[in-house]
Amino acid sequence: MFGQDPFWLILLKSVFIFAFLMVTVLLSIVFERKILGWMQLRVGPNRHGPWGMLQSLFDGIKLMLKEDIIVKGSDKALYLLAPILGAIPAFMAFAIIPFGPEGNEISIFGERTPMQLTDLPVGILFVLATSSIAAYGVVLGGWSSGSTYPLLGGVRATAQIISYEIAMGLSFAAVFLYSGSMSTTSIVGEQADGWFLYLLPVSFLIYLVSMVGEAHRAPFDMPESEGDLVAGFQTEYSSIKFALFMLAEYVHLVTVSAIAVTLFLGGWRAPAPISTWWEGANHGWWPMVWFVAKLALLIFLFIWLRATLPRVRYDQFMILGWKVLIPVALVWLMLVATVRAMRNEGYDYSEVVFWVAGTALVLLLLTFVVDFLRGAGKEEAEPEVPPHEKPFDATEGGFPVPPLPGQTLPPVPRRPARGDRDRERVPAGAPEEPTQERGQDDA
Repeated sequence: MFGQDPFWLILLKSVFIFAFLMVTVLLSIVFERKILGWMQLRVGPNRHGPWGMLQSLFDGIKLMLKEDIIVKGSDKALYLLAPILGAIPAFMAFAIIPFGPEGNEISIFGERTPMQLTDLPVGILFVLATSSIAAYGVVLGGWSSGSTYPLLGGVRATAQIISYEIAMGLSFAAVFLYSGSMSTTSIVGEQADGWFLYLLPVSFLIYLVSMVGEAHRAPFDMPESEGDLVAGFQTEYSSIKFALFMLAEYVHLVTVSAIAVTLFLGGWRAPAPISTWWEGANHGWWPMVWFVAKLALLIFLFIWLRATLPRVRYDQFMILGWKVLIPVALVWLMLVATVRAMRNEGYDYSEVVFWVAGTALVLLLLTFVVDFLRGAGKEEAEPEVPPHEKPFDATEGGFPVPPLPGQTLPPVPRRPARGDRDRERVPAGAPEEPTQERGQDDA
């Protein structure tokens, strides 16, 4: 169905994708401010335009009119290239997202065409490649600024991208096993009988966490952490270059949400209660309505997380990626591959459940026995001292923490006063011997 559109229609679809993303970004920014204001019991945008709906547009105009500064000690070529390198690939990933069925369901100026720009046999790999290129904009922007805070933000972005793209790729692999394809059109077609959200819930949860880290959104906004890095990789940027970085972040947010809708939420398909009693729910222009509704739901989830969760520490963030998400994704992928292999060999569903559940129970019993044998030779542990009875150490865990209720700070070592340095110290309770001056005064 693809590669048969006339050139003017391909150009029109490209312009539509660009306009769709720009409008979605503008609405996402203004609704994020409104929803954050509502959740935090404060006033959101309410001045520019009706109900403050033009706030994002005026923010863009303001950024374009600001002074454009180029840092003297920067690598000028990369410094100017980084914002462009971050924004353009984020738009490219949307080219393979299906807005509707591929069977020429709609007509545009008399031309029957699918509701998708193009499709690839390895479409999801194309998405991963473009998202990786977009990450180079952040890294090079931090390095080329020639400043300490942007450099640290770029280094954080590098570690973040490496760790969370691995978990994201493993969550995609489970979808490939179930759908038998990497094409987005085929993956949506395989969800006609049920969304992969229900068949692969662990993969969906892993992808949800990974996409928040990939989009550099709170609570994982480490590369631009204003609490300790001022603004991270974008500290030295202003005017239109800063606007491009901001645009890339929100376009990336929309893109990863669209991928989640395509891979796990049925894509353009209507939810089950609607599609069961309405035959035309998945035909015509209606699929675009369901797609946009699911997309808006995931964008609201991003905003909700930002309003609810505080920023995590960087070490906690890395531990979550390497020690939790990646091992869980590997074990889950092995489990999915085993189930698919047994189903392809003709095993009944009850037999598959029996073998998988039995294997899981055996592994749990083995780990229980190993832990029991490890603790058998050890001496009984000393009774745990309640926290309020322990001597307080403000830097025990490596980070300064305030005292718990009942704990007191240790006395601060101070230098003795200058007048007390030459005085002879008298033990407590000893009788004080009068000096000569004191005796003369008494006399």
